[in-house]
Amino acid sequence: MASPRTEAADEPVVDALAWVHVSGRRLLCVRTRGRSLYYLPGGKREPGESDEAAVAREAREEVGVALRPGTFAPFTVVDEVADGYREGTRVRLACYTAQHTGEPAAAAEIADLAWLGSADRDRCAPAVRRVLDELRRRGSID
Repeated sequence: MASPRTEAADEPVVDALAWVHVSGRRLLCVRTRGRSLYYLPGGKREPGESDEAAVAREAREEVGVALRPGTFAPFTVVDEVADGYREGTRVRLACYTAQHTGEPAAAAEIADLAWLGSADRDRCAPAVRRVLDELRRRGSID
């Protein structure tokens, strides 16, 4: 039986991971140098790296916090158009929550960070818009 997305089956997919952190009913988002849209702290896993290790590494590199082992929980998986890639590319973004130590601050390639709510959707990459929608549906943000 054919998949309902046979055309999409040939599209490249970027497999990525992200940390979802809400404080004061706002979502922590980051913007990398040279980009106009905001993303979640995260990125691609390195060979042999677990999801938890990759998310922890990316959070440390991008916003300077240490995610606490044993506190990770899956939040959602988003399949969306990938911003900044060639047309037809999608991102499969596995999102996790986790407790942390340290205060988030822009580091590495991050130009700045922002605490965003539902009203800020158009400032975000498509996958982050979907995460904002899910957070609002769950009553976690305004």
